[in-house]
Amino acid sequence: MTLFDAAEQEKRQKKAPLADRMRPRTLDEMVGQPALLAPGAFFRGLVEAGEVPSLILWGPPGSGKTTLARLLAAASGKRLVQLSAVSSGVKDLRETVAAAAGELSRGGRGTLLFVDEIHRFNKAQQDALLPFVEDGTVTLIGATTENPSFEVIAPLLSRAKVLVLEALSRDDVKTLLGRALADGERGLGADRIVADDGSFEQIASLSSGDARAALNLLETAARSLRRRKLADRKLTAELIREAAQRRDLKYDRAGEEHYNIISALHKSLRGSDPDAALYWLARMLEAGEDPLYVARRMVRFASEDVGLADPEALAQAVAAFAAVERLGMPEGALALAQAAVYLALAPKSNAITHAYGAAVRDVREERSYPVPFHIRNAPTPLMRELGYGDEYLYPHDHPEAVVAQRCLPPELSDRRYYRPTPRGLEKELAKRIDWIAGYRRAIELGRGAPAPKDPDGASVRQETQEEPAESS
Repeated sequence: MTLFDAAEQEKRQKKAPLADRMRPRTLDEMVGQPALLAPGAFFRGLVEAGEVPSLILWGPPGSGKTTLARLLAAASGKRLVQLSAVSSGVKDLRETVAAAAGELSRGGRGTLLFVDEIHRFNKAQQDALLPFVEDGTVTLIGATTENPSFEVIAPLLSRAKVLVLEALSRDDVKTLLGRALADGERGLGADRIVADDGSFEQIASLSSGDARAALNLLETAARSLRRRKLADRKLTAELIREAAQRRDLKYDRAGEEHYNIISALHKSLRGSDPDAALYWLARMLEAGEDPLYVARRMVRFASEDVGLADPEALAQAVAAFAAVERLGMPEGALALAQAAVYLALAPKSNAITHAYGAAVRDVREERSYPVPFHIRNAPTPLMRELGYGDEYLYPHDHPEAVVAQRCLPPELSDRRYYRPTPRGLEKELAKRIDWIAGYRRAIELGRGAPAPKDPDGASVRQETQEEPAESS
């Protein structure tokens, strides 16, 4: 590198964003990630030993994935080549691998290939990396914000160790902000900005553990102070809110965070926690989730986790769905909030879920048994001649509208799918089921009334089966 090149690089560095200028140059400058960076931790040991296996760094934005990759490359002495999966393809990979192979054949350094957002590579692109990671032509460091179990192909995962990075804590973010304000070489020290107690707390809250977002917000606020040309350059929480305008909520409608948050809402409803349910509902809606998707999940929940313990739950959920469908947003948000609170506070039962699941298992695993003749429809003379509807007992013609006759195929006569819980309305339904069972036993023992007959001796229901509308 010539003196001119060095001067140009220094000039570019000074114009780089604050987050890039303040990027840690050593492990000791890193904040957060104690599981990786504490003395004796796996990653620190790798850096200190200069040993670099292929790695997948999985963590949220601004947690330090790129910085850790650069520190690994520097410690190992390998040539660092950085690609972004957003803008690179198989052609770029081939050129990189060819250059790495050429370097090795000349006795040069190995190559550490850092692929940012590796989850953006499709299967073919990830497959293209496999043989060169396998034979050591390159050491792969992949960075991803998505769960690698879903986004990285299994053969590549088997050849790399996954390191999990966490979002920075509030104290970690405040430490970074304090360094940036004090650093006169790379940071904002020359501006002599003074931060009050609430400003760092506000940035830490808005950045959600993202170091890059926190430093970008600090830099935006600093520019605002410069433009005002005030003698007292004081950073306040109000100024931070003004600079932030709108918080960028961490949410991906197609990624893992989508499923994490809908899971959190569902479990909050099931756990009878209305405050948590409202929070996760707001997180989804404010981040732009399709409100009809949320409404559909609530309708499902009403039957899956409340069921007949409170039949009104389904009515509330369906009404909320209709309100969102007809009114849209933001008006529909309150209907969803109302349904969420109702579902959270409703008595819980998964008896319907188990009952339907048990019936489905029998349908799938048992043979398809014929419908018993006595409950078959008989709209035509031929059907009646074949015995369809024979001996059917019309419950309304009997005391209490209950008969001993069963409707399951005889082979499944011992099945009991629905077993109510002792909660909510189901407690009463359980009593009703027991009463019906006892009443039927009494009829079977000969204490029940016989089926009434018409003057011609046929059962009343037998005649009305000639009308299809009445018989199904």
